[in-house]
Amino acid sequence: MEDLRPPHNDRAPHPSPARPPAAHRTRGAGPARLALVAATAVVTGLSGCGAISSADPAGTSSPAARPSGATPATRTGEPSDGPAEARPTEGAGAARALPAPGKPLPATPAELATALRETTAALNAAVDRWKPAKGAPPRDVELLALYQQRLYRHAARHRTLADRAFARLPAALAAQARDNVGAIRELLALARPIKPSAVFKVQPARPAAELLGHFKRGERRFGVEWEVLAAVMFAETKFGRVRSDSHAGAQGPMQFMPATWRAYGMGGDVQDPRDAIMGAANYLRATGAPRDYRRALHAYNPSQAYVNAILLHARQMKRDPRAYYAYYNWQVFVLTTAGERRLTGPK
Repeated sequence: MEDLRPPHNDRAPHPSPARPPAAHRTRGAGPARLALVAATAVVTGLSGCGAISSADPAGTSSPAARPSGATPATRTGEPSDGPAEARPTEGAGAARALPAPGKPLPATPAELATALRETTAALNAAVDRWKPAKGAPPRDVELLALYQQRLYRHAARHRTLADRAFARLPAALAAQARDNVGAIRELLALARPIKPSAVFKVQPARPAAELLGHFKRGERRFGVEWEVLAAVMFAETKFGRVRSDSHAGAQGPMQFMPATWRAYGMGGDVQDPRDAIMGAANYLRATGAPRDYRRALHAYNPSQAYVNAILLHARQMKRDPRAYYAYYNWQVFVLTTAGERRLTGPK
């Protein structure tokens, strides 16, 4: 994932009683990426502030030594071997074959519009069957979400194709598509390709229902909307899939610098998803949320592109909670000097 974090703006006020450190982020503090945002070298969906993919992942380790669980950026691309379609999972109720991980992307506006319409409808139905999402996502959700992510990333890089395709969509889906592609573009604008030899440590995300519970507890305690907290974690580490520290030392699923964590982490474990989410809610509340989300998010990561991407993804989850489960299944991408690679997800 490329490093998307711009320098921290020390001038932003910090209303929290705890004295904040000079910076939550320094240049390069986030995971190399989305958005991204994700959000990019790990493109969090982009992965965002740390994962633009998409958004939007983690920082790099020494390419010479590959720690346990580490993934080289060169490990895989978007797999294209094998059939272009996968069989529907048993009981999935799918009327058509599921998209294989390396299914070719549409080349014309009509094809892209059809793919977005059919994939989104199928994914929504699959998410409805999966909820409350206490276990691992079923195969149909994983494959459909991955293809949706790839469609949006493709659209983000081909503006004319996207504009013509979106004009063919129903109004609600067109609005969703524009928000997702807008968020991805914001995070990709911050992305810088990394060396193919860079190594990332990745891991499975905690269950979607478990993380959702943490986001909602953060909202109840600090008043920060759960959708905003989820969008931050999505952009930073794709819901904790990236577990590397950044090269500047940002840590954990919400990517805190150590000094900021000491001020706002409330004595918790920066690597623990629950503690990290509560710490992020505490920090965002101290810097302006919920009164001024733009101010608070800019303190979290001083980039207007990052702020825009987080709010666009959060808006999608407010419009339709199923978007959370779709984003949960978007995968970690890295942008390298040799091309884009996917590090997690179905094979």
